[in-house]
Amino acid sequence: MNIENAIREKFKCAKCSTTSCRIKEVAMTGTGLSKMFDIQHNHFLFVSCEHCGFVEVYNPSILEGKTRGQLGTVLDILFG
Repeated sequence: MNIENAIREKFKCAKCSTTSCRIKEVAMTGTGLSKMFDIQHNHFLFVSCEHCGFVEVYNPSILEGKTRGQLGTVLDILFG
């Protein structure tokens, strides 16, 4: 199961408790040379509640690094 599907299955809005969300991956530059050459190596997942619009931001590389074989466990902590 990939991270986006796992987030969708376990999502519960922190503000209104709705369980439906939209996920958008966003890439951004860093500082220094990466900014100068427009190298977008920072990727984030923006998870928006479809009811109230509240947004949570996640770093997928951290979730992937911590969750090899334990994706459910980390997402249970985040959305539990």
